[in-house]
Amino acid sequence: MKRIAVLIIPIVAVALAARRFGPRAGRPDLASRIAAMPDGAPPKWIFNNVTAIRANTDRILELMERHAAAESERPAPAPPRD
Repeated sequence: MKRIAVLIIPIVAVALAARRFGPRAGRPDLASRIAAMPDGAPPKWIFNNVTAIRANTDRILELMERHAAAESERPAPAPPRD
């Protein structure tokens, strides 16, 4: 009997926690919650920093693609003469 209780109690606890903290239909997404926060809230800083990092990464990748395209269009150097 004790063995069954030892197994059932954690399973019930996990099920209740999942029900309480799990995703719910109709709950606003994280971006809208962060947007509703005041400008001085630390989570908003983090969200804004992540957005800025993504924008910078996109710009860097675009510049690298342009550079690679320009390098491929450039003629190959002539071999050295002896």
